[in-house]
Amino acid sequence: MQRREQTTFFHERWRAVASGVIETAGTTFLILIAVRAFEAGATAKALIAGAGSFGLLLSPVTVACVAAGQWRISKAAAFLSGMGAACFLLAAAVPILSMFVACSVVGMAVMASMIPLLTQMYHENYPESDRGGLFSKTMMIRMGMAVVFAQLAGSALTGRIGHFPWLLLVYAAAFAWSAYCLARCPTRPLRESDSANPFHALRFVKEDRLFRWTLITWMLMGFANLMMLPMRVEYLANPRYGLHLDAAKVAMFTSVIPNIARLIMSPMWGWLFDRMNFFVLRVVLNLGFAAGILAFFTGDTTTGFVLGAVIFGVSNAGGDVAWSLWVTKFAPPGRVADYMSVHTFLTGIRGVLAPMLAFHIVAHLSMGALAAVSAVMIVVASLLLLREVKHGKSAPRRAALVEEISE
Repeated sequence: MQRREQTTFFHERWRAVASGVIETAGTTFLILIAVRAFEAGATAKALIAGAGSFGLLLSPVTVACVAAGQWRISKAAAFLSGMGAACFLLAAAVPILSMFVACSVVGMAVMASMIPLLTQMYHENYPESDRGGLFSKTMMIRMGMAVVFAQLAGSALTGRIGHFPWLLLVYAAAFAWSAYCLARCPTRPLRESDSANPFHALRFVKEDRLFRWTLITWMLMGFANLMMLPMRVEYLANPRYGLHLDAAKVAMFTSVIPNIARLIMSPMWGWLFDRMNFFVLRVVLNLGFAAGILAFFTGDTTTGFVLGAVIFGVSNAGGDVAWSLWVTKFAPPGRVADYMSVHTFLTGIRGVLAPMLAFHIVAHLSMGALAAVSAVMIVVASLLLLREVKHGKSAPRRAALVEEISE
């Protein structure tokens, strides 16, 4: 076990360098290119913003296919990352709007679809007592790289947005390096599902009351948060809102500052995840997201943008750990990927619908009003989750209970 932990941690740290580069694509630069280079409409921007969510929608299919084919988890993830590299190479070679949108969606989708596989890998190879800590250490590398790369790419594109194909080539290289690192992580094949139906794991939503209630509250909170996530770039870059900041400043407020905050706070959240009542942790993070949204969108001053970016970054540092690892606290060892596939599938639903809805709503509603609605939704979700605080430390008992359900 120690050798598996060390090998996985070694390659995950190197993969985090690539992940930090790729993260800036989803948070900042793909939307920025769509707005500035192509002057894309609401639907095209929403599709790009929801690209990762399309992959999350497909994650149950990914898990089922990998299990049925008896692929090693890391090899399957490496294959998907290689597909992402091919997509961005094609987008760089054919720089037209339709190809850019299609390749962005597919490339980011295949990356997101592997998340349940990675969660299973962490469950198998990292000890429970330090799983959050090890994950947060790799996340620190990822965040640090995202900060550096966002600053460099933002500066490179300022006044030169037409040079974006070079940025797409860098993303292709990052996907390729990610594939290389993943292929060298030790993993076992998933156990075959009880059914050929890739959505068979959804039965746990019906059979596991706590899992179901947590997913409901997360849907409400996540929908609100995902509505506002792409709006950050839209708000700062689109001349319609009167700000029209250059690429370097957009990157500063949407990637650099939030990732510096994530980098600083990630170790604390990893430590808290291993020791704190999960539902208390989730409520604290929710309220942080609500405060960050209000600070960022209800004013048009630099102070508001910086404050909103910092609060978002601090909350997102904890959200990274909680979102990625929470099912390891409640699912039996053989069902972590199944539980995670349900979680990512539902995240995909809200991730596809939320940006689409937001980009069309702001045509009729002010950005501040949309932010206020989102903050209220997050607060309501937090209040609903408080009833489950008493179950936040019962992982061992629940693992045994759910194992009985899954047999």
